[in-house]
Amino acid sequence: MTRFLLPIVALALLVALLVVGLNRDPGYVPSPLIGRQAPAFSLPRLDDPARTLSNQDLAGDVALLNVWATWCSGCRQEHPYLVELARTSGVRIFGLNWKDDPGLARQWLATLGDPYVATGVDQDGRAAIDWGVYGAPETFLVDAQGKVLYKHIAPLNAAVWQQEFLPRIRQAREAGR
Repeated sequence: MTRFLLPIVALALLVALLVVGLNRDPGYVPSPLIGRQAPAFSLPRLDDPARTLSNQDLAGDVALLNVWATWCSGCRQEHPYLVELARTSGVRIFGLNWKDDPGLARQWLATLGDPYVATGVDQDGRAAIDWGVYGAPETFLVDAQGKVLYKHIAPLNAAVWQQEFLPRIRQAREAGR
């Protein structure tokens, strides 16, 4: 009897896990940074390697940190929207150029437009590891005190901006008053 009961119980557990998994958003990857201070970093800037971009540059008002690379097709897909956001949203956007060739990155921004207040060059990927980056593009929302409020994995678009970013930006700005 036990010989037949054990496979039935195992199958029932497997089906239960499958049902739970099917009800989850496959694009959602939790970040341990949410609600915590942004990782400290200091990277050479893409436009002037003698200067740096650091986590302190993000302070003062809400900001986005967008992880991108020229080899990333999703980054190319979201780039026109980032350029539009830089023009219209009133939110500062910083770039983290990840495991990329700085010359190609400068050429990309010169050709497609530069939505970033400043871009840090993370050629070895160490800063991205501290941020918990899985791949590009990823966009982090950071409040005025440097706390990570949200992480989006995938190309940013108008629907995601309206549903996920704008409510958090409004809330952060109201809390900061």
